[in-house]
Amino acid sequence: MSRDVEYPAEVDLPITDTLATLPASNAARFPNRPVYAVRSDGGWRDVSAAQFNDQVRAAARGLVARGIEPGRPVAILSPTRYEWTVLDFALWSVGAFAVPIYDSSSVEQIEWILRDSRCVAVITDSEASAARVRDAMAEHPPLWVMDDDLLTTLAVDGEGVTDDVLAQRAASARPGDPATIVYTSGTTGRPKGCVITHSNLLFVVRTLVATTGPVVQQPGAKTVLFLPLAHVLGRGAQVYCALGGMQVAHCPNPKMLVGDMTSVRPTFLVGVPRIFEKIFNASQQKAHAESATKGRIFEQAARVAIAYGRATHDGGASVWLRAQHALFDRLVYSKIRRAMGGDLRYAITGGASLGDRLGFFFAGIGLTVMEGYGLTETTASGTFNRAENPRIGTVGQPMPGTAVRIADDGEIWLRGPQVMAGYYNNPGATNDAITEEGWFRTGDLGDLDADGFLHITGRKKEIIVTAGGKNVAPAVLEDRMQAHNLIGPTMVVGDGQPFIAAIITLDAAALSTWATAHGKTATTVSGLRDDPDLRAEIQAAVDDANAAVSRAESIREWQLLDADFTEESGHLTPTQKLKRSVVAEDYSEQIAAFYL
Repeated sequence: MSRDVEYPAEVDLPITDTLATLPASNAARFPNRPVYAVRSDGGWRDVSAAQFNDQVRAAARGLVARGIEPGRPVAILSPTRYEWTVLDFALWSVGAFAVPIYDSSSVEQIEWILRDSRCVAVITDSEASAARVRDAMAEHPPLWVMDDDLLTTLAVDGEGVTDDVLAQRAASARPGDPATIVYTSGTTGRPKGCVITHSNLLFVVRTLVATTGPVVQQPGAKTVLFLPLAHVLGRGAQVYCALGGMQVAHCPNPKMLVGDMTSVRPTFLVGVPRIFEKIFNASQQKAHAESATKGRIFEQAARVAIAYGRATHDGGASVWLRAQHALFDRLVYSKIRRAMGGDLRYAITGGASLGDRLGFFFAGIGLTVMEGYGLTETTASGTFNRAENPRIGTVGQPMPGTAVRIADDGEIWLRGPQVMAGYYNNPGATNDAITEEGWFRTGDLGDLDADGFLHITGRKKEIIVTAGGKNVAPAVLEDRMQAHNLIGPTMVVGDGQPFIAAIITLDAAALSTWATAHGKTATTVSGLRDDPDLRAEIQAAVDDANAAVSRAESIREWQLLDADFTEESGHLTPTQKLKRSVVAEDYSEQIAAFYL
């Protein structure tokens, strides 16, 4: 039997304006407040709200001069950077909108998105990216490059465009018009273009600002935005920070994140769970690499942090636990906080499961991670954990104004003002995904507890049915295994087979540290594949995962792979989701060997 949960909206509905008004509104409210930090000569240069509004208007005039009409899509192929944000708001200011393309996209993906969206121009970050567009389409739309001082040339081009023309263009857009078309990263098949409207985005960010005011509006609030702006979560974060008045520094590459966090000192961060796993793993590896004693201290500190996070989450820590926590705060936790800049207190994560262990660990060291749930089709939002009332291990309660339904088969359905207008040029897929009553069928499986907190239990299309007829949700097992610091992306298999098995990758840096700490001469998977200590370590992680499921669902056999599953290898999407069909094809021999 289905169950619905819905909470009243906390913002005025329906939405009656568009994103075009935001830069001017901020310039009027707090003209001198630094709202961006731009990388400059090895440091950061502040950009005030008034300066940002001036740059957006100048770029918007240039877009008008170059022939960009209201309602027209313009592709942006670029990593996250300041110019991306300026151009996004400039396009909205002339009634147009951006179609983002991941800078990691293949030539074939670029061609598909440009043709399907019918973009009238393409903006790239560099000449190298522009060359990929030329490879994708011999006859391509006008092509402009950010590195060619694009903002300056747009400002020059638009000098003859009047304020009246700009005002008319901005007024031409309506709340229900597209604010963007975001193409799904595509674990299978061709990406579909999700039409996200101005009202979709504004509902989400206004609701989040209304419910997380202390996070985004505290004095001196700032963030490092490193998620791809091609992803709806990164795009939503950009507008959320703009609406709340938080200063944003752009980081084009996650490998630069640690250095940027140290120099920017963010108070807030938006990231996928893998980033928080890497922060934990890097701290653990550093401690073990320094000495065996420091490694043991870190492991005990981690256990205390998790216990402390769990105890405070459940009502209070004992005197003894508080004393241990205070000791390890001086020895360990303060160093981890300094590595994250020293001022980080809040984070939002989504896209995959963070897991209890990491959730309680970060809570225990003083970082509130607000885990949420949503999809591109729901403008990255559906449920979230509020900072003042998180339930770690869940993805939170429905956003105010949003309804969550658990269908009869366990599928999660979402309904609210954030549900997309539909798939671009694909009415059949739209009708399959959205019911006549407005429910979006997520394809994910879950359940709601008595207090309305949502638990994700798996993906409907990924359910494995064994030869014995047992339905197995691989995410339960994979998430538990990947919580181990040695284990990287992992895939559970066994569809139509007599038992469940797993192919497992290892984190190369963590493995090297582990090998050194255990006195091993080899430091790679190929050199350690048959090492009894390593196999015991991995088996312990498998056993922990198996503890969450029945005997029929448990992993019976597993194999370590020499390679890693990465975006570059083609096995992960840009949002770090496993491309199961690609992995299954590339490692078909290893999978088949389980069942010989």
